[in-house]
Amino acid sequence: MSLKKIHQFEKSWEFLNQYKPDFVKDEWPTIPEMFHLTAHRCPQNRAFAAFAPKEYGFSYAEAEKIVLKTGQYLLSLGIKKGNKIALTGKNSPYWALAYLSIVEIGAVVVPLDYQLESENMQRLLEFADAEYLFIDKEKYDEISCKGKFSISPERDNFFMDFPQLDMVEYDKPEMTDLAAILFTSGTTGNEKGVMLTHENFMSDVFQGCHKMFLDSREEDVWYALLPLHHSYCFTAVFLESIVHGSLCVFAAGLSVSQLMSDLKLGGVTIIMGIPMLYNKILKGMMKQVRAKGLITHLIVGLLMRYSGMIKRLFDKNIGKKLFKTLLTKANLLNVKYMISGGGPLAPETFRRYQQLGLDFIQGYGMTETSPISTLNPKHHFKVKSVGRKFPLIEMKILNPDDQGIGEVAIKGNICCQGYYKNEEATKELFNEDGFLKTGDVGYMDKEDYLYLTGRAKSLIVTEGGKNVFPEEIEDHFQLYPQIEQILILGYLADKETMAEGIEAIIFPSDEHYQAQGVYNKDKILDDMAHAIKEVNRELLPYKRIHRFRIIKEAMPMTSTKKIKRPIVMAQLKETELEAHSL
Repeated sequence: MSLKKIHQFEKSWEFLNQYKPDFVKDEWPTIPEMFHLTAHRCPQNRAFAAFAPKEYGFSYAEAEKIVLKTGQYLLSLGIKKGNKIALTGKNSPYWALAYLSIVEIGAVVVPLDYQLESENMQRLLEFADAEYLFIDKEKYDEISCKGKFSISPERDNFFMDFPQLDMVEYDKPEMTDLAAILFTSGTTGNEKGVMLTHENFMSDVFQGCHKMFLDSREEDVWYALLPLHHSYCFTAVFLESIVHGSLCVFAAGLSVSQLMSDLKLGGVTIIMGIPMLYNKILKGMMKQVRAKGLITHLIVGLLMRYSGMIKRLFDKNIGKKLFKTLLTKANLLNVKYMISGGGPLAPETFRRYQQLGLDFIQGYGMTETSPISTLNPKHHFKVKSVGRKFPLIEMKILNPDDQGIGEVAIKGNICCQGYYKNEEATKELFNEDGFLKTGDVGYMDKEDYLYLTGRAKSLIVTEGGKNVFPEEIEDHFQLYPQIEQILILGYLADKETMAEGIEAIIFPSDEHYQAQGVYNKDKILDDMAHAIKEVNRELLPYKRIHRFRIIKEAMPMTSTKKIKRPIVMAQLKETELEAHSL
């Protein structure tokens, strides 16, 4: 059966039944089983490719030979099923080959953020008990390990040129075996090693490509823009592309210029990015429109609203025809889906892309849930929701208030096994009924769509006892070009009642003000005050910002561009910044 027919099944995972037990031995395939099944079904399909720093790639047949050969070499070193092997480096087909080689022999992958300082990387490497390490050559000499292998594109001899070994039998991983230990992004500064099994990953993948969410095909080209140590891109792009026998193009860097080049060269049809990147692309397109004059700007705005109305009422996409020239210049005309993850996407951004004829698939999840737990269906999306819960999981709201808002909790086969060598944190993660407590606050509607209001730990309690979640306010600023970063915090406004006021910490966009020829501090302050007042008019009175502070340096961020809130808060306590009242 052709891979093109996967989407015809009522449930995306039903097609696996005809390959049991020859290729799939249990309810869900392991990662190696899925890879070998795809290599069997479409060996000549392109599997992995990159266009920078040089263009190269592998078919599924070629990749399978390398994975089997590398697995045999690892076995010859004495590596056994269950051993920990770390992997770090820039996105590339060699990263993919290394990962697949490790899990092929039942070893456990420990993917590490390549942006980590060497000291922190060394600490996590030792904490995870990793004996061997795959790493890019530029950091090869900085990290100590029992054994190291370079995975840089410039040096491919590890995968190609080591001596041919006789094939030996080995214990293959089972569905419930540990596949990876993924360290959380460390926004609190205290990373935890999330333990995820093959079942966790693969059950998540197949629910994600359920036809109610994503109609992807063999001929699609997926784009791995985010670092693959991050679970969202790993599951939603890398593993999804393998399931469909599609090509996965690896980005050389997280930049708009690199994205534009790769989209054109790779013929990319499905992108997985972060809100910040999508906002930059949208701002760039709208800047082109404004440059053509007021009349053109007004006409395009009217056509966008018309396109959005037709799509919403009749499920007809006329945007790509109306805005063909604009989308072609941005290399987005061939894109079917833009998947957003790693943080909240502003509803206005979602709405505008839909109006332009581009389908957004916004999801929600966390590393501990493999990571996806909801997706917004293409044909029944809700702009303000983070999506509908996956079909095989339970989701409920713990201790809801009178508006139905409470902590989001999840139960099902996408939930992790806990934290590596941290029993206390593992116990805190689950409640007495076995539900994983996400720490996110929100509510669900009657159709099982989830709406997030913020993080429990970042809650601000204002005068009158009103609860405000910073993320709700921060989302309103995503399309303001003069603001590079914004962080909403509470401050003690009344010592007697302990009520909090709301303030904004802002890092202005140097690029924006230089382009405008504005260097005067007072003008920048006035501009910031004006932007905040605009947003305040959109907010309920108790959610409005009372004051703001300007910082001179960018706030530290994770690899998915989330501001490290606790670290910034600690830094602010040590400095005195002038507060500007509104």
